[in-house]
Amino acid sequence: MGQAGCKGLCLSLFDYKTEKYVIAKNKKVGLLYRLLQASILAYLVVWVFLIKKGYQDVDTSLQSAVITKVKGVAFTNTSDLGQRIWDVADYVIPAQGENVFFVVTNLIVTPNQRQNVCAENEGIPDGACSKDSDCHPGEAVTAGNGVKTGRCLRRENLARGTCEIFAWCPLETSSRPEEPFLKEAEDFTIFIKNHIRFPKFNFSKSNVMDVKDRAFLKSCHFGPKNHYCPIFQLGSVIRWAGSDFQDIALEGGVIGINIEWNCDLDKAASECHPHYSFSRLDNKLSKSVSSGYNFRFARYYRDAAGVEFRTLMKAYGIRFDVMVNGKGAFFCDLVLIYLIKKREFYRDKKYEEVRGLEDSSQEAEDEASGLGLSEQLTSGPGLLGMPEQQELQEPPEAKRGSSSQKGNGSVCPQLLEPHRST
Repeated sequence: MGQAGCKGLCLSLFDYKTEKYVIAKNKKVGLLYRLLQASILAYLVVWVFLIKKGYQDVDTSLQSAVITKVKGVAFTNTSDLGQRIWDVADYVIPAQGENVFFVVTNLIVTPNQRQNVCAENEGIPDGACSKDSDCHPGEAVTAGNGVKTGRCLRRENLARGTCEIFAWCPLETSSRPEEPFLKEAEDFTIFIKNHIRFPKFNFSKSNVMDVKDRAFLKSCHFGPKNHYCPIFQLGSVIRWAGSDFQDIALEGGVIGINIEWNCDLDKAASECHPHYSFSRLDNKLSKSVSSGYNFRFARYYRDAAGVEFRTLMKAYGIRFDVMVNGKGAFFCDLVLIYLIKKREFYRDKKYEEVRGLEDSSQEAEDEASGLGLSEQLTSGPGLLGMPEQQELQEPPEAKRGSSSQKGNGSVCPQLLEPHRST
């Protein structure tokens, strides 16, 4: 670069540039420009503010507690169990009433099992044998029912048989049920009590109507016009989930009950309602060997001689998963800073940290002129330009209530009465 070029570059550093605007007297261009402005404005007003409600602060950290109770009675008369009444203590697992619970609808009962030796079930590959050496003593049968004794039990004229095992005998039958054992379960009722809280806004509510009449929950049922009586008929829940009770009760399944709380807290607490939806969570179209839902449990007894025996039950049924989610939105800073009577006070308090360092330094200098050195050293961190944390004090006429909300700067203090409902 030559000397002239360097000189021009240096001089250009001191140049001042300003924008020049040209007004085009063109109706088409002007109309297009105004349409573009109107589109942006409409987007902000309609989409951001009206539809998405971008002016609201949102709390998605929903806190929830679920308590469930099932009620109903069924009567059965079978050769294995005889005449029997089934109440909630017999068919609901677990009994504590959690957000996940299981209702027995079908059973395969194997009574009077005792620890003895018997033949392993056919169809279990590791239990098949043709001679005693195929059954290693003390070895557990893979996917079987007991421990091999070393003997191979074959029927007459058959080349292969099954290993003898030490197990709870007689073994459970492998046949599948043909019809639901507890047919009356369709008429059982499920009570789902849900308490929720949005901690950011100190808002809490329950899905049960706040009434003092205890008879209310004994006579009401959930319906389109009665969302605050969360008592559901089991058969109705199955139908709302798109399934047939007789089908799911035969081999079991999993039903999801979703409670959603999407609350606009600008409105009254009475406008915040729970919304329920129901779905089948397991693959109802799959008819594989693992379809359905079942597990085993046993009840143990002792005979007159003190020998232990048990009744084994393979329970089929419906597992219910109660899931709760939601969000709460509140119209906050715009009201606090621009609309209420004391907006200047709150605006100053909100933005006082912008000038915090300069003001606190100046205050420290002014204060130092009237204090000794020892007083300055013990007067606290405010003298070092770090303002002490202090609670925002409202003017007396602006105070309402006794609690306040703490958040990230976008949460309002409790200017209005706290949103609370039970």
